[in-house]
Amino acid sequence: MTATQAATATGSKSWIAALLLCFFVGALGIHRFYVGKVGTGILMLITFGGLGIWTLIDFIMIAIGKFSDKQGLALAR
Repeated sequence: MTATQAATATGSKSWIAALLLCFFVGALGIHRFYVGKVGTGILMLITFGGLGIWTLIDFIMIAIGKFSDKQGLALAR
């Protein structure tokens, strides 16, 4: 796989679903469970999204398209 193919590879998880999950239940880390990042999802659940800071960072990262799934693939738009 070349660098160009890696940059355009997208996973099967929806960008808009992750964004909406982060917006509505982001403090519980549900968007991280959705993309397969169970470990950090549990940490977000325990810390209430890093008291909101971690949730805000994730929301921004998803919105600008820099958030990836467990395999490191970009979310499908």
